Amino acid sequence: MKHLFSALLLLFLFTAGASQAQGQEAKLISWQDLMQLPSPEAGMRIMYGPDSLQFGELRVPEGKGPFPVVVVIHGGCWLSQYNLGYMNHVSAALTKAGYATWNIEFRRVGSPGGGWPGTFLDVAKAVDYVRELAKKYPVNPRKVAVMGHSAGGHLALWAASRTKLPRTSPLYIRNPLKVTGVVSLAGIADLAGYSADKGSCNAAVEKLMDGLPDQLPERYAEASPMQLLPLKVPVRLVQGARDPIVPVTQAQKFAALAEVKGTDAQVILLPQVGHFDLVAPASPAWTAVEKAVAEVLGLQSGQ
Repeated sequence: MKHLFSALLLLFLFTAGASQAQGQEAKLISWQDLMQLPSPEAGMRIMYGPDSLQFGELRVPEGKGPFPVVVVIHGGCWLSQYNLGYMNHVSAALTKAGYATWNIEFRRVGSPGGGWPGTFLDVAKAVDYVRELAKKYPVNPRKVAVMGHSAGGHLALWAASRTKLPRTSPLYIRNPLKVTGVVSLAGIADLAGYSADKGSCNAAVEKLMDGLPDQLPERYAEASPMQLLPLKVPVRLVQGARDPIVPVTQAQKFAALAEVKGTDAQVILLPQVGHFDLVAPASPAWTAVEKAVAEVLGLQSGQ
């Protein structure tokens, strides 16, 4: 299975590179393309809470460690029909590059306890659980990046900004883990702005929050990364210019406001890239993703 997976990745790279060399517009990776890839070897399934959806898959590189950690947060419009499976490719690739990866699952809209506030609380607990993982596995809880895709990008940005939540917030958890940096892959940084656009994923914001921004302004203020700036850690917003699901303006507006507020936030705009290319390690976009991870962790390479 490993050899087949590697062969398919190499074939994809060759095809994509040939198209670009011939001046053709690159074919975007679709959700169906991701689903057709053979799954990499599973990580260690570890529970971080009592609910059946409160678990993660831990992958640790070979060697002594301790290894820097990337908390991987999947997207799927915060909806229960999408799970962590499609981020296994990302997790396996990062582990091969020298990072421990903690690919987390959580309650989502449509599952008991999902939505507001359960989805947020699960993500917070899963990130904080890195401290517990460090007691048993060679991972470094002081060198942790959170990385999410799409709706998971929103949750990654939020997880890094929750230190600003008031004690009265339903999302407040005492003594959150101090992360080192954030990588948002086509992340939704402005919940209110995203909910105003038309689309199935846009409509999911209201389901996540159990209401619209004008109905629940305080709730959106505590859940939208755009409203929780500044951040004290570096942020890299990797975005495909041809993304049909999350517009480039989500990253651009966040970065512009972040700069005003003194946050190190940079948009990495990739011209011939769509929404799912960012989570396909065989795609030409992957080099930029790995570089972003190394930058927010303050590393020169993946080690």
